[in-house]
Amino acid sequence: MNERPQADRRRGRQAGFTLVEVLVALAIVSIALLAALRAAAQSTGNVGELRARLFAGWVAENRLAEHRARGDWLPLGIQRGKEREGGLEFAWREEVIATPNAAFRRIDVFVSAAPGDSNTSSTSSTSSTSSTLAHFTGFVVNPPRAIR
Repeated sequence: MNERPQADRRRGRQAGFTLVEVLVALAIVSIALLAALRAAAQSTGNVGELRARLFAGWVAENRLAEHRARGDWLPLGIQRGKEREGGLEFAWREEVIATPNAAFRRIDVFVSAAPGDSNTSSTSSTSSTSSTLAHFTGFVVNPPRAIR
């Protein structure tokens, strides 16, 4: 009979957590939550850079599509300009290069954040504003002249 009350006392001690165990568990949970919060903050910061890169790619594609649609025969050399896309200002540079086939010209379009544009330069604090956000290459054709 004496064994029964002693067994109940042992079970009573094991029924809950000590204060130290609870504090250790809270410390582990708080460290995990802080790590998750930091990861979320980093991904939010990357969204701005990805947005700028997406729009820069569109600017480069638009430049190439515009030349093809117009049937432009561009002079060899470098051309520069600025363009807005999605509310952001971008600077583009086109390098027109001759190809072995005289009827074709290669166009390399480089797009970067416009100098002084706070929207695109703030998206990447580690890179300079002159870094290339997008680079596309295309070709234009000089159509043969119709024989009269």
